[in-house]
Amino acid sequence: MSDLMTLIEVGGPVAGLGAGAAYLRARHPAAYWSTVGMPASAVRLVGSYGSVMDSCGLTVEPSRLRALAVRAATRREVRPVPPRRGLLRPTSTGLRIRLRLAPGQEPADVAASAERLRHAWGVHGVYVEPVKPGVVELRLVGFDVLRRVRMPRKAGGGGFLRVPVALREDATAFVRDFLAIPHELVLGATLSGKSMYLRHLITGLAAQPVALAGIDCKRGVELAPFAPRLSALATDPGQAAELLPALVQEMEDRYDLIRARQGIAPSTPDEEITSDVWGLPESERPVPIVLFVDEVAELFLVASRKDEERRDEMVTQLIRLAQLGRAAGIYLEVCGQRFGAELGKGATMLRAQLSGRVCHRVNDEPSAKMALGDIAPEAVGAACTIAPERPGLAVVGDTSGGWSRIRTPYLSPAAAAARCQETAHLAPDLPALQPFRPAVPVVRPVSLTKTRPATA
Repeated sequence: MSDLMTLIEVGGPVAGLGAGAAYLRARHPAAYWSTVGMPASAVRLVGSYGSVMDSCGLTVEPSRLRALAVRAATRREVRPVPPRRGLLRPTSTGLRIRLRLAPGQEPADVAASAERLRHAWGVHGVYVEPVKPGVVELRLVGFDVLRRVRMPRKAGGGGFLRVPVALREDATAFVRDFLAIPHELVLGATLSGKSMYLRHLITGLAAQPVALAGIDCKRGVELAPFAPRLSALATDPGQAAELLPALVQEMEDRYDLIRARQGIAPSTPDEEITSDVWGLPESERPVPIVLFVDEVAELFLVASRKDEERRDEMVTQLIRLAQLGRAAGIYLEVCGQRFGAELGKGATMLRAQLSGRVCHRVNDEPSAKMALGDIAPEAVGAACTIAPERPGLAVVGDTSGGWSRIRTPYLSPAAAAARCQETAHLAPDLPALQPFRPAVPVVRPVSLTKTRPATA
């Protein structure tokens, strides 16, 4: 009886702790990592660092001076030297550690062994980032941060034309920087999270001194809720055919302003102008314009010869904006479910000007290849494996060849519309876009008091 009581007294708390740890790991992975995962991974890393580096081929032969000193002091066998390890820095999602590479090593050698390091140290992911020549930083992520997205407190935003819109798989924020990547292509099937990505962009730019314009050929169901903050909105191909020439004319007027300021001859072609609006004085600098194009395939579809001529004109104007708009402070965010060469003439040329690529879950592999195949072929397979039960998950790539997985946090249409309503007074007044300014219905307050009929 005494043995049974002892077993209950000892085993009960142990079972409770085990059940609690399992619950935390399943429901609250961040809390589990902070209490259990991080100490265990830190002990495992420190205790096995040398042997793991040797197994991964990340050690080098010691220098002759070091070898002589070891033999003279200890008379033991001289072992290969791993990269010098810095201090462990815990974070809310993992660990960070800096390594000073040994002579003859490069960051690619460490990156090639990232999967081995992940299994050896029992973490969810290991990511390598060069800090300076000879020094790299290992980012160890303790759990799947993309399962329940929580943006970091310091998301890296706050700058002009910089919007943190998603979380990367290495627990850092993905920031959409229009000054670094002026134009972007965003693809995604229905319910893939593409609209969520668009909402975050619009609400992030709504608080900045930027003019927002939209082309939504789905009768405006995606962009109409943000009408209070939009300077222009086209809800069908006919209106888009009128808005795009206005934007092209605005771009040409801005080039004339740059030429007049810098003393360039009026006959100089636009393609030969290398300066931009950011070189103008702040008092003369025109406000930037961000054009959102939702369902870009609707602009390519034609049903008659007349529609075909209109399509060719719109595509030509879009290509001109993509080629020359950056210097004039005009940026494009092109979205769609499907994008391929079969859309018609100009589709491939337009894609070539969109240096940023975001691919959510798509219905076919050619769409993923169209989005990522020309800049990061390895990312096509990752984009094709996105599960339907993870909306907002996407693969982002750029012209440097790098790519990563991101996921956008949930943002309801009502919250995004309320944000645009609050910042409606920041919408700049552009005469060129005034004819396309969407009509905003006036919301009248509802009286909560009941009226009573007058009595004699």
